[in-house]
Amino acid sequence: MQWLNRLSIKSKLIVMLLTVSSCSILVTAYLGYRSGQSNLTDRVFSQLTSLRASKADQIDAYIKTLRNHVQTLSEDPAVVTAMKDFSAAYRQLETAQISPEAQKKLRDYYREVFLPKLAKTEQGSPVLDSFLPETSAANYLQFHYIGNNPNPVGKKDVLDTARDGSQYSQIHNQFHPIFRNIIQRFGYYDMFLIDLQGTIVYTVYKETDFTSNLTTGPYNESNLARLVAKVRRSKDKGYARIIDFEAYAPSYGAPAAFIAAPIFDRQKLIGVLAVQLPVDEINNVMTGNQKWKEDGLGNTGETYLVGQDYLMRSVSRFLVETPTEYLNTLRSIGVDEETINRIDQYDTSILEQKVHTQAVEEALTGKQGTQIIRDYRDIPVLSSYAPLKIDGLDWVILSEMDLAEAYAPIYSFQKQVLISATLLMLLVTLLAMALAYLFVKPIHELMQSARKVAGGQLDAIASLKSEDEFGELAQSFNAMVRSLRAQTNLVEEKNRENEQLLLSIFPAAIAKRLKRGEKNIAESVSNVSVLFSDLTGFSKLSDSLTAYEIVSILNELVTAFDEAAERYGMEKIKTIGDSYMAVCGLSVPYLDHDKRAVDFGLEMLTIIRRFNHERGYKLNISIGINSGDIVAGIVGTNKFIYDVWGDTINLASALKAACTPGSILIAENMYTRLGDLYEFEPVEIAAENGKEPLKAWQLQSVRAVARTEVESR
Repeated sequence: MQWLNRLSIKSKLIVMLLTVSSCSILVTAYLGYRSGQSNLTDRVFSQLTSLRASKADQIDAYIKTLRNHVQTLSEDPAVVTAMKDFSAAYRQLETAQISPEAQKKLRDYYREVFLPKLAKTEQGSPVLDSFLPETSAANYLQFHYIGNNPNPVGKKDVLDTARDGSQYSQIHNQFHPIFRNIIQRFGYYDMFLIDLQGTIVYTVYKETDFTSNLTTGPYNESNLARLVAKVRRSKDKGYARIIDFEAYAPSYGAPAAFIAAPIFDRQKLIGVLAVQLPVDEINNVMTGNQKWKEDGLGNTGETYLVGQDYLMRSVSRFLVETPTEYLNTLRSIGVDEETINRIDQYDTSILEQKVHTQAVEEALTGKQGTQIIRDYRDIPVLSSYAPLKIDGLDWVILSEMDLAEAYAPIYSFQKQVLISATLLMLLVTLLAMALAYLFVKPIHELMQSARKVAGGQLDAIASLKSEDEFGELAQSFNAMVRSLRAQTNLVEEKNRENEQLLLSIFPAAIAKRLKRGEKNIAESVSNVSVLFSDLTGFSKLSDSLTAYEIVSILNELVTAFDEAAERYGMEKIKTIGDSYMAVCGLSVPYLDHDKRAVDFGLEMLTIIRRFNHERGYKLNISIGINSGDIVAGIVGTNKFIYDVWGDTINLASALKAACTPGSILIAENMYTRLGDLYEFEPVEIAAENGKEPLKAWQLQSVRAVARTEVESR
């Protein structure tokens, strides 16, 4: 706050005015926004909760109505009579036989119609024999009412009688129109009569579960089989039970839920009545007959059911309205393609869409409430949730709306508040600036000059002519700028000289370390490649040239070598006369340091040949390369140099000395890594003092793959 003490009284008043006005505007705008957001959130949550409760009551009432109707049907004399007659007629067919042609036709139906559709939803390939009817009666009835039924799949219920002369067909002709009318009027998907042995002796729609046994047959693990077993065990009148949705194979894997009730003939249990719940009716309740907007859910709101397995029990609004966009959204959040294909095929999200959200978890524990969460599309929504209290169903109900749509009014209000606040602050600022202009003008000029100086413009001078305290401040500022400019120029000049000197002596990485203040630089480096080279013919050439020409030629060659070294990641260590030494992997590690060194050696040979061709000289070069571990560091106190040592260096030097002009010799350890990239020829180098000869490898040519890499560089 020291700058505030340097302002005049009037300037302080202006600052206070701006501060107080700005704070008042911002606080008022923030409180208005938060109040509007809170009120809107409460209103939307209240609307969602009310709608959720209404839908929950509708579903509860609907399930109770279905349960009561099934219970009433099970007590109807016509149903009791039908149960007895169908059971008796079914037993009469236990010895009935069908011809081989009829048997083949039934198998063809399973093979060509049922199994291909089922395979689209089942994992693996369904086995034909696992689904074929097991008893003679089942074979007989499935042939006449399914395999030989002239009506297509989904219309098998149109056939009233098979006209086979059997007692079963006479009974079927009597009761089937009545039962078909019942399921059409009440919207059931199907209706079943099941005897005490678990055999489905009658269905309306004649799917492949017709005549199958729910205890021993192919569908004995279905939810219908479990429900029937539970009803048979209860043996209580007035008992009706519902079971949750599961994939039902006779309906080609589509989700199916059932309600069942026992059938008594006076006090004797004679069978079970079951109906398959109409999925469409549940969806109509949850979607309001697809009139979401009329229900107050706008463009993105929906109410849906979720089971204990976190899977939907009603259809998603987005699948109904925008199926392509919905499926693409599921792909974008990582839903597996198999699930997406099933949703697309069944045209439903029931038992397919996973809804593992915080709201569902809360509701499944018996809690109800409202939260802002991310829904099953990973989109922020306002969610109202609660458990459904329906006996036999562990479902929860959620009513949700996208946060973006719910907050659209507050976003609009926020925009208006920001615009209004901005305009008010601009007006107050303009007024304050107009009033304070005469007082703050000198400060602005000084600040402008100070910014220029901070930006590096050391020639910025404040041109205040007043004789008050601002004039004195300007004079002091100008004196400071002049002094700073002189000192900066001096420092920059010294820095340039020092940097140029360091770069001319040391590698760039070592020069940077020296500039940072490091003094004792010494380190062991592994996995590097060392290249030694000697110009041949240069001494003979120097006898016929002047000193200036010799230095010029050598400078041109060394410059070309340096440029090539930089391209291949080589670091020049030193030149001694017409000798050149470079290392790869010293400052910057390379996995292919040995290959880079060989490629650099090839480039040096190319440079020499090009130089000879252009100048007409007969220079040549000998190159020795070795890889391994070295020691690098700076030696000397007053006059210091950067150098490298070690057996790797000595061997590279020996290879260079033994190399014939125009060739490259590498060590044995490099040959084992580069033998697939280049063609080499073994060379033995005579050793001194009775030591064993040194084995080396002379580069002959570049193999095809390596040659392509070299030329591309």
